[in-house]
Amino acid sequence: MGRSQSLPRGGDPRFGPDADDTGCPILHVDMDAFYASVEVRDRPELRGRPVVVGGTGPRGVVSSASYEARRYGVRSAMPTARARALCPHAVYLPPDFTRYTTASRAVMDVFRDVTPLVEPISLDEAFLDVAGARRLFGRPAEIARSIRARVAGKTGLTCSVGVAPSKFVAKLGSTRAKPDGLLVVPAARVLDFLHPLPVAALWGVGERSEQTLRRLGLNTIGEVAEAPYGMLRRALGEAAATHLRELAAGRDPRRVSPEQVEKSIGAEVTFDVDVTDRRELRRALLALADKVGGRLRRAGQVGRTVALKVRLADFRTVSRSRTLDVPTDTAREMFDTAWALFTALDPSEPIRLVGVRMEGLAPAAQTPRQLALGAPERGWREAEAAADAAAARFGRSVIGPASLLGRADPHRNENPPRP
Repeated sequence: MGRSQSLPRGGDPRFGPDADDTGCPILHVDMDAFYASVEVRDRPELRGRPVVVGGTGPRGVVSSASYEARRYGVRSAMPTARARALCPHAVYLPPDFTRYTTASRAVMDVFRDVTPLVEPISLDEAFLDVAGARRLFGRPAEIARSIRARVAGKTGLTCSVGVAPSKFVAKLGSTRAKPDGLLVVPAARVLDFLHPLPVAALWGVGERSEQTLRRLGLNTIGEVAEAPYGMLRRALGEAAATHLRELAAGRDPRRVSPEQVEKSIGAEVTFDVDVTDRRELRRALLALADKVGGRLRRAGQVGRTVALKVRLADFRTVSRSRTLDVPTDTAREMFDTAWALFTALDPSEPIRLVGVRMEGLAPAAQTPRQLALGAPERGWREAEAAADAAAARFGRSVIGPASLLGRADPHRNENPPRP
């Protein structure tokens, strides 16, 4: 179960869409069941049916579930096998990131039409600072209503919005407003809003920290706010104790930062059955490098460090990395490096998961290309760019590395990003 599922939804008139939004310049906009909603929008015959998007194999994980599926207890991050047991009659679909990315760009364009201060958090959510947009578009709650209407009109999708004085509270507000809602947390009522919520709602509280706090008798945010600082420090450490005390008091000074630079881009795949065949592992790494290369080029980024991730059948995870002499966005270079790392690792146990990640990213436009002595002026990058153009027109399934064409989708159980 996603941890946000423990938060109560709406129902308190003090925090309705018409509450006082004075001093509430921060909006958090979160698309509703994003991946599943895109699938339903594009396939109207699915409307009203439970839809689950994620890995469809025996080791797949749910990325997104429609609200019809959630009524049966299906949640994101749940094993697909568990979801099938809870809701066997649902429609189970593999993720299609090309369509989700296109929809995300349209949504983010709506946000940037309102304010340049947009901080995307993932494909389906973002923070907005609308303090400078009031003269043109009205009060924050009015802006939130306008955004919801424009997103629905432009994309056919719904979103929920939290309006608050800070990012932390706005994020909680959008969660409580779901689905398809708007919630305003007045500046004067932040503590009234926060303190009854469970400790799991605090950013930075994972399952282990939650258990620690509950053992101390701290079950709500209000109880954390009132707890002796020394007790929190002994249980959690000084940094975590200070962080949680500040949030519990409603203090979150972070600003909306529109220039968010991705630190890495990667992909990984969990096999339906543990794999020992090196040819199959080689094809999987090639497919992952191909996917990462495409994502880098679409993002206009190049990377310098190739990282390999291998999870063995007993769940031990081994990582290796190598820094290149010249940054690249070419799948072939990434694959050659990843395969060299894998060959050097030479695991003898069956393998459950492999992943490829490019780190040390920089804008491609600001990174001059260097040709090796004797290298042709045109090579793998131009070929892959041409493949990108063909894939955009005809679909990725019709073009790619020859060893992957005509095979079952090697990403069928890819572990996708959060929806």
